[in-house]
Amino acid sequence: MVQLDFSKHEVHVKLVYYGPGLSGKTTNLEVLHRKAPEDKKSKLLSVSTKDDRTLFFDFMTLDLGQVGNLTTKFQLYTVPGQVYYNATRKLVLMAADGVVFVADSQADKLEENIESFKNLEENLEANNLSIEKIPVHIQYNKRDLPDALPLDVLNEKINTRNFPYNEAEAVTGVGVFESLKTLARKVMVTLNEQFNDSNR
Repeated sequence: MVQLDFSKHEVHVKLVYYGPGLSGKTTNLEVLHRKAPEDKKSKLLSVSTKDDRTLFFDFMTLDLGQVGNLTTKFQLYTVPGQVYYNATRKLVLMAADGVVFVADSQADKLEENIESFKNLEENLEANNLSIEKIPVHIQYNKRDLPDALPLDVLNEKINTRNFPYNEAEAVTGVGVFESLKTLARKVMVTLNEQFNDSNR
């Protein structure tokens, strides 16, 4: 849920990177953090678990406009991909304003992707959020691998709600900013609509 800081003229927006283990969520944030201007980001903070990591950092001012007269401050999170960290996944999703679902394009990861997307729906519902209302973007990662499934197969099996999507190779940075900007723009449109409605 958006947080307003009127003393700093800021609106804080929470975006969560969700998906199965080792799909590329962490790599996305590492690339974004590495390429972001020094004065537009905070430190990349990591909460490590035995087999996975949950990451967090602030990405201050993407050139995506304002909400009213407030500067937008994006907070980017990843969730752990391992199933047994579901409580952490649920906690990280709390008050999210948008989700990037990072799918692993490899053929042998299809069932994990489907299971993880279903888990996303369940955990959004547990946080009183609706997958039909919250902005969602799907990133099909690892498109450079030889066993990557065709996009039409991935969309048929995972993207049954026709969310916007893009292809990516997170390790090289391809498609990483596209995913973030597409979701962020959708979130900004939603926020501005809400802001305008509340000021009528």
